[in-house]
Amino acid sequence: MSFPQKVRIVEVGPRDGLQSEKQIVPAAVKIALIDLLSDTGLGQIESTAFVSAKWVPQMGDAAEVMAGVRRVPGIVYSVLTPNLKGFEAAMAAGVQEVAIFTAASEAFTQKNTNCSIAESFERFKPVVEAALANGIRIRGYVSCVIGCPYQGTVDPQLVADLSARLYESGCYEVSLGDTIGVGTPGKTRELFDAVSRKVPVDKLAGHFHDTYGQALANIYASLELGVSVFDASVAGLGGCPYARGATGNVATEDVVYMLNGMGIQTGIDLDKLVEAGNYISSAIGRDNQSRAARALTSKKRAA
Repeated sequence: MSFPQKVRIVEVGPRDGLQSEKQIVPAAVKIALIDLLSDTGLGQIESTAFVSAKWVPQMGDAAEVMAGVRRVPGIVYSVLTPNLKGFEAAMAAGVQEVAIFTAASEAFTQKNTNCSIAESFERFKPVVEAALANGIRIRGYVSCVIGCPYQGTVDPQLVADLSARLYESGCYEVSLGDTIGVGTPGKTRELFDAVSRKVPVDKLAGHFHDTYGQALANIYASLELGVSVFDASVAGLGGCPYARGATGNVATEDVVYMLNGMGIQTGIDLDKLVEAGNYISSAIGRDNQSRAARALTSKKRAA
């Protein structure tokens, strides 16, 4: 069986991971985390979101975070910008790449952004136009690609149609998010098989939450189909405020450990990644959710 020789990991912990924390994480802690991640070999770090502080108070310090981060040449520090106001603020902060999002569920889209799927496309259309006009790359997200907490099972063909619309609108890559982590390898294959008929597989990414412990298995199934880009969150940070019971994204440390064992290159220093995960876990007062990180930390302490 042939797997990709190299995988690109998009680190989403600072944004997707921290946005649902109940206690506000100080900007200084976020900056320190991103700086630690910058030393691991990661090529892309989704750093924050320029959204309404009223609706997502955890991201209210986006400009401060972007101003304080030590930007390492060669690393993309991307941000989420759901509307033109957010995009303009991101531009002022000097970002290189923005992300837009929709969901493959009308109910989830209403809960998450208070609009329909069709309205979500209208809302970010000016963002896409402005980004393209200013030479800024755009990444697209589709949430709830396998299941929705309100509607249940999601049709892969709908995901394929939405992904194609994002790709054709100007997104260089579309990340498919199993937001509530209900996917299994079989469902993951069905999903990517449907979407890759409309969007080239090398323009797709996998974004798996680990609610049912299936994230690594789903990544493995995606690798078999030629997917070579995955979102992951250091220390398994995250969850979803609109999906009760959903846990964090798959831990970046666990993904890197698995890929190392498969002989697949990531360019990431696992020891430094574990340090970053332990730092943020300690800073926010929670256990590191990465099994690989916990095992490697215990091994190091015992040595």
